[in-house]
Amino acid sequence: MFEPLKGLRVIDTSHVLAGPYAGYQLALLGADVIKIEVPGIGDWTRKGGQLPELNEAGMGLSYMSQNAAKRSLALDIKTPEGRDILKRLTANADVFIENMRPGTMVRNGLGYEDMKAIKPDLIYCSISAFGQDGPYSRRGAYDHVIQGMCGIMGTTGSRESGPTKVGAPYVDFATGLNAAYAISAALHQRRATGEGVHLDVAMLDTSMMLMASLLTSHLSSGWKPEPAGNEAWSRSPTSGCFQTADGLLMVAANNIRQIVPLLETLGLTELAEKAQRDPAAMRDDLNGLRPALEAALLARSASAWEEDLNAVGVPAGRVRNLAEMLAEEHAAARQLTTPMEAVPGTTVHVPTAGFKANGAAIAPTTPAPRLGEHSREVLAELGLSEDEIDALVSDNIVGTADEAGDRTPASASAAFARL
Repeated sequence: MFEPLKGLRVIDTSHVLAGPYAGYQLALLGADVIKIEVPGIGDWTRKGGQLPELNEAGMGLSYMSQNAAKRSLALDIKTPEGRDILKRLTANADVFIENMRPGTMVRNGLGYEDMKAIKPDLIYCSISAFGQDGPYSRRGAYDHVIQGMCGIMGTTGSRESGPTKVGAPYVDFATGLNAAYAISAALHQRRATGEGVHLDVAMLDTSMMLMASLLTSHLSSGWKPEPAGNEAWSRSPTSGCFQTADGLLMVAANNIRQIVPLLETLGLTELAEKAQRDPAAMRDDLNGLRPALEAALLARSASAWEEDLNAVGVPAGRVRNLAEMLAEEHAAARQLTTPMEAVPGTTVHVPTAGFKANGAAIAPTTPAPRLGEHSREVLAELGLSEDEIDALVSDNIVGTADEAGDRTPASASAAFARL
């Protein structure tokens, strides 16, 4: 198995999506990730998803998608006893992840300097909406708020639609990946220097880096991106979104090696000959390329054009919905998800790492944990006796899977009441 982080321990105090997704990447790579959750409440995504029965069980799909392969310790870190346990865990850990608003962990005596005093070579990763400094640092945000602020919505929509956000919470997921990348780099540096580091990962920063070429172009030339709709950023008349006989087709023909076979395949031989004689003229629509392409592509289905164009080296793809893509053999071959049974009788498909190692997908080996499922196990590893653990459970400082169900609130807002 590809487990480069095996033997490393991660304390993951984060909740919702970006932080837990970062911890999930580390768990997939072999790290022992201990998820810290509020007793009786847990990560509020446990109540989120499209299957009500899983929400009721505190195992919602929103939670399951980024928490497999972790262990759950239900611990009230607002109490002195809870903070003491967290510090003891951190003393034997390599990585600490938190995604509270900047200043919150410091006020609770759990900031970087506090934890560094316990574990000098600790990799401490703070994930937030706007970063640990700057005028907006104390603000909170969610994915769609960041999308609205970063500028991507002004390019995603069309002139007719106005600004439009990306359908998936891509900023959250990208921030999680960015954090996992930063943590991996920090671990490599620690191996060379023996020093820890405080990592500052922000959703806004991540969203801006996802538009890196736009940032460079705007700041260097003053160019202002306009709504692109479904068109290619190259603005080539032979690239973009086209209507076919039965649906939309995305085509990418940006150089003469792609433009000529595209025109030939569409039966536009005269235009293909012009392109060969004067490639520079194909950079714009002076030869009526776009209307000619639009008319020709209406003659056949998107699937037929996709097959024929790719056969001659022209990138093209029929516009699909998620269900259509997942139903195809290619998606199955890439092993993008793996089935798991976290709740008896219910199969949940959770994401793999998104890349293969030596030809094999990297998938979790255990499902997402029930709230407090590993509390006793983790505390026993710290050397606490059964009587000591029982006392902590009795005082609601620690929760276990047995006690979690009756106290889990129906409202997700309760998850933040204690923080």
